[in-house]
Amino acid sequence: MNALEQRLQYPFGDSLPAPGETMEVAPGVRWIRMALPFALDHINLWLLRDEIDGRAGWTVVDCCISRDEAKAQWERIFATQLQGLPILRVVVTHMHPDHIGLASWLCERWDAPLWISATDYNASRLASQSTTGFGGDATAKFFASHGLTDPEALEKVRGRTNYYAGMVPAVPRSFHRMQDGDLLTIGGRAWRCISGYGHAPEHIALFCGELAVLIGGDMMLPRISTNVSVYDVEPESDPLRLFLESIDKFAGLPDGTLTLPSHGKPFRGLHERISQLHAHHRDRLAEVMEACERAPQCGADVLPVMFKRPLDLHQTTFAMGESVAHLHALWFAGKLERTRGADGIYRFSAQVPVPPSRAGDASHWGGALSPSVK
Repeated sequence: MNALEQRLQYPFGDSLPAPGETMEVAPGVRWIRMALPFALDHINLWLLRDEIDGRAGWTVVDCCISRDEAKAQWERIFATQLQGLPILRVVVTHMHPDHIGLASWLCERWDAPLWISATDYNASRLASQSTTGFGGDATAKFFASHGLTDPEALEKVRGRTNYYAGMVPAVPRSFHRMQDGDLLTIGGRAWRCISGYGHAPEHIALFCGELAVLIGGDMMLPRISTNVSVYDVEPESDPLRLFLESIDKFAGLPDGTLTLPSHGKPFRGLHERISQLHAHHRDRLAEVMEACERAPQCGADVLPVMFKRPLDLHQTTFAMGESVAHLHALWFAGKLERTRGADGIYRFSAQVPVPPSRAGDASHWGGALSPSVK
C-alpha cells in the first residue's frame, strides 16, 4: 500500500469476493469481481437487491467485457448468488468495454432493460459498428500528428479495426436514459445519478444517501488515476478540465461515504481522494509545463515525462491520449502555444506570452479559455 492509500480506509481489508461468488458490502449491495486480460486485471461489478412492479429480483451495475470466462462466471452467479431471483435491470455507468461489453447478453438473457446515459449509449452503438477512437487509420493518423511515429506501433494501431467491437459485439437496441440528478428507486431506496465527464462522454455514478454508498464507476478510484484522454473523434477537446470539475461534484457527499470503485477495493475517505487526484494532476501539469519551457513538446515527447515505467502498445495508446490531454489543459488555459510543423506534428511551447485579450484568469491552468492556434 502506497503512502496515499494509507490515508484511505478499507473497511473490508484485503477480503475479495471469490470468482463466481459475491460479497455483501452494504445492505442489499453485493460485490462481484471479474478478471480482465489487461495490465488492469480486474473490474468490480455490483448486484443490488431490487423490486420492480411488484417483482423481486436484482439490478446489475456494469457487466465486464464480452469473453467466455466472464460469461461462465456470470452463469455461476446466476446459479448460486441470486437466491432464485431474476435480473430485473442492467445499469451501465459508461460505454467503455469492461463496463458495457456483456450488457446485450445480460439484457437478452433476462429480458431486462438497459439503463445508461444517452450520450454513452449512442457512443457505444457507434463504436461497436466502427473503428472510432479505438483503432484504425484515423486513430493512427491522430497519434502520428502528436508525434507517435514508430512505423510498427502505428501499423498495429491501424490494424486494430475490431478493437472495441471485439469486446462489445452488440449493444441493446433500446435503453432507459439516466441523467444528472435523476433518482432511481432500487430496492426501495433512492439512488441519485451524478454525471461525470472527461473519462467517458457522460459517465453516471450513483449515490444512495440512506446507505451512504457511492457507486463511483471509473470517476473515483482509490489506487490509480482515471484515464483522461483526447481521442481522434474530438481532437481539440479539454477532457482534464472536465474530469476535475466532475470529481468536485462528489465533494458535497459525506466524507464517510463508502465508495465502490470499478477498480481497486471499496474505501472511505472520499474527500481525501478528491484532493489526491487534484494534486496528482497539478504535479503532472507542472512537469509538462516545465518540459515545454525547455523546448517545444509533442504528445510523444511528454510520454517519458508523465510515465516513468515501460509501456506496451495497449498502455501507450492510453498514455498518448492522456499526454495530449495535459498539453491541451495548459493550451486552453493560455499557458502554451500550439504550432504544427512541416512534418505534420503538433508541438506545444511556452515561449510566446499569452496575448492580453486571452489573459483572463490564465494564471489558473484550468480556466475555460480559448487556445491560441497556429
